Amino acid sequence: MRVITGIYKGRHFDIPRSFKARPTTDFAKENIFNVLLQYVDFDGATALDLFSGTGSISLELVSRGCQQVVSVEMDRDHHRFIQECLKKLGTKVCIPIRGDVFRFLKSCRQQYDFIFADPPYALKELSQLPDLVLGKQLLNPEGIFVLEHGKDCDFSQHPHFVEHRSYGSVNFSLFTAAERTDG
Repeated sequence: MRVITGIYKGRHFDIPRSFKARPTTDFAKENIFNVLLQYVDFDGATALDLFSGTGSISLELVSRGCQQVVSVEMDRDHHRFIQECLKKLGTKVCIPIRGDVFRFLKSCRQQYDFIFADPPYALKELSQLPDLVLGKQLLNPEGIFVLEHGKDCDFSQHPHFVEHRSYGSVNFSLFTAAERTDG
């Protein structure tokens, strides 16, 4: 796993073979971040990384200048790996939280400029995530929420949906806090 750009550009982290999490591919990560440049200025932004897995997105957000990144991961080993990566970078910008994403969403009171979620593709509650995140008003009015998912999910009819991007088997749906006006 590597950091694509920013102050830690090119830094590599070896993911243990025993990990169940699949980090977002470098190809997909680079492309979605290029798309996101039209939506959010990461420099000084606040970000939330849900189902952070290996921490690939959290590390990318830190590298791109976010002032705060909250990384939520339930798996003990994955959480520890994220902590170790952050320690290697010597940054305190990212707050790794070990816990259940759904419990975190229920208790969270902070708003973020950028929210990223990469749940297991087979997660039965995956289709509920846009409503959970947007319904709790966790996204700043000008913010963007990105949901990574498999090819079988279609969020195009969601009132907050703005666009879909596909890179191989990796799909991203983008949402804003404002509802669409096109019906």
